Amino acid sequence: MSLAEGYASLGRMLDYPDGKEGMRADHVTVSRVLQEKDVESPLAPFSRFVESSTLSKLQEEYVATFDFNPAAAPYLGHHLFGDNRQKGAYMIRLKQEFGRHGFVPAGNELPDHLPRVLGFLAYLAEHGDDGVRRSFISECVLPGVERIIAGFSGLPDTHWRPVIEAARLLCAADTAVREEGKPW
Repeated sequence: MSLAEGYASLGRMLDYPDGKEGMRADHVTVSRVLQEKDVESPLAPFSRFVESSTLSKLQEEYVATFDFNPAAAPYLGHHLFGDNRQKGAYMIRLKQEFGRHGFVPAGNELPDHLPRVLGFLAYLAEHGDDGVRRSFISECVLPGVERIIAGFSGLPDTHWRPVIEAARLLCAADTAVREEGKPW
């Protein structure tokens, strides 16, 4: 499994659910990519939830988790800057990075929507822009993902937290540098 497939799968898993089969396949892909990076996958509870739930139950919990809880909203700019001018500058930076690298996101979500950002990371991984991708993760992605995870601490248990944690783990593993100075 490639790193690009891992990021793309995570992006789909964190988007509004539209089918269980795709979620199952994406879970397997992300777990394998994490395993290749020597990182234990946190996705087993999420997998059990997908298996035991109807699509409407998955959709209901997705909305309850991400749409009705600002602390868990999947918008990185919201977590990093709240509603101020810095958030606007962040959004512009994301759009500029997308354009600079030829990434044209599908749909009409804001550029800081985590599934969209993960799609961009998949695009960069696929096109071999490792240094750019790792720098982008360190500066623009990991700080926001870590704040989303922190936001979950004040919420009741949710099955979606392991998916956010998997995104954090993959981004951290991608940016890690071994003792010899070579990326994982």
